[in-house]
Amino acid sequence: MPATPSQQGVDDVSERTQQNRSEGQSPATKAGRRLAAQLAEQKAAEAKRRRNAWAGGLAGIAVMALLIGGFVWIDKTRGDDDKSANQAAATPSASAAAPDAPTAPPAPQLPEGADPALGSKPKVTAGKGELKKLTVTPVIKGTGPAVKQGQTITTNYVGVFYKDGKEFDSSWNSGQPASFPIGVGQVIPGWDQGLVGVTVGSRVQLDIPGELAYGNDEAAAGGRPTGPLRFMVDVLAAQ
Repeated sequence: MPATPSQQGVDDVSERTQQNRSEGQSPATKAGRRLAAQLAEQKAAEAKRRRNAWAGGLAGIAVMALLIGGFVWIDKTRGDDDKSANQAAATPSASAAAPDAPTAPPAPQLPEGADPALGSKPKVTAGKGELKKLTVTPVIKGTGPAVKQGQTITTNYVGVFYKDGKEFDSSWNSGQPASFPIGVGQVIPGWDQGLVGVTVGSRVQLDIPGELAYGNDEAAAGGRPTGPLRFMVDVLAAQ
């Protein structure tokens, strides 16, 4: 007799049960294994996520360390530059720290064939005794033409007091020779009388009494040197 549907369903379940048993696996065991496999996969995925998170965190820390190191290096470089700039600003330059050394006046332009001694300032000493008249003493004899009245002459000179030799005036101090008309009243009488006839390229000593210079009265002299004077004059040109 054929089996009923219910009986057939029972037989099917019984057959599957026997089949599972024959394979050594129960339904509960298979479900447990599937659950265990799922849990293992979840743990592995979680471990992978943690590893990735750690790696990302370490990478971020490394990046931050590089950035901070770069900022520190830049700041140190700027600090060094600022320190160097401050030191440069605080340290005066050699030209600013050292005072300008006094420069010697330029050598005068000497006439052709002149004695080289005319290129240096002469030393002038005090006179001796009482000076009563104009005295012209050649020191260096020039080879140029004689100075004529009315010409403009160019000279270097040193002026001192006859009695003590103290210097009161000199063209050498400014480095510029003096030019003026001669023999026409533009200078003191001792110069007008003493330099006419002197040859260009000469150095002469003029001993001039007070009355042929600026006088003997200090009040009337207006601050100019009074009394007998001594001049050493180099005649450089006449025209």
